[in-house]
Amino acid sequence: MKYSIIILGCTLAATAFGAWVYKGQWGTQGSGNGQFNTPFDVAVAPNGNVYVADRSNHRIQYFTATGSFLGKWGELGNADGQFRYPSGVAVASGGNVYVADYYNRRIQYFTATGFWLGMWGSLGSGDGQFRDGPFSVAVRLGGNIYASDGGNDRIQYFTATGSYLGKWGSNGTGDGQFRTPTGVAVAPNGNVYVTDFYNNRVQYFTPAGSFLGKWGSYGSGYGQFSDPRHIAFAPGGDVYVADSRNNRIQYFTATGSYLGMWGQRGSGNGQFNFPVGLCLDAAGSRVYVTDWYNHRVQYFRWSDPAVAPASLGKVKALFK
Repeated sequence: MKYSIIILGCTLAATAFGAWVYKGQWGTQGSGNGQFNTPFDVAVAPNGNVYVADRSNHRIQYFTATGSFLGKWGELGNADGQFRYPSGVAVASGGNVYVADYYNRRIQYFTATGFWLGMWGSLGSGDGQFRDGPFSVAVRLGGNIYASDGGNDRIQYFTATGSYLGKWGSNGTGDGQFRTPTGVAVAPNGNVYVTDFYNNRVQYFTPAGSFLGKWGSYGSGYGQFSDPRHIAFAPGGDVYVADSRNNRIQYFTATGSYLGMWGQRGSGNGQFNFPVGLCLDAAGSRVYVTDWYNHRVQYFRWSDPAVAPASLGKVKALFK
């Protein structure tokens, strides 16, 4: 559990609390195996393998949990299995891989090793069409697929094979409206969370799109954002957001209470130059981040406190 305890106005020593710490990285700029050209999104499969949308190389690459290269597929084009700047990737519970094929305005899906299975979408504003996107794709338990249709300022959702189910959103700043929705993610309880890019906020909804809540504003303070991109969940329901222009990751409770953050601009370990995509492994013990202009993937692990906090009972006993 990631938390702070405040007693009589004084916060316990920092050594009593855990934190996300740098664990490793892989990737350099290039087009070879394991290299990247503006990696945009990342997803972890049920078996622990890591899939990366290698955007400007127009391909998907996949790796072991610590970055050993396993395979790749895709090239520039609009035929089956080709891409034009893939910007989102998600893995279903059965292992199929869904890709938001940005400038082809479609969703494609594949087996875990890249065998093409199908696709849907075209340019437009009708049901099942996309404009300036799709940007991100997410899979709900049971198989439904959610996609952020940024140019149309809406979220659309589909069956696992692309049959249209519904949509919500319009241009604006009100509840349930968007100014270029970018990231979309499904919480463990099925609710849908969206990073509302130009409104610099997160909104969340029921699976069918009824508005539930929001948080965030423009800035660099706690809980503020500057160009939030992708969004992801821990198994327990905490929300992680790539706060791209602030070069950091922030995380929150499911209702938006601020929990913590890490990162700053740079190219060193644990630093970022425009983090865009992120995901957590099944255990929630490791976070992967695509570090766009550093052309790499970094990963972090949760470090338990060096000194365990006193239990609530012991704390109360001190002040009887």
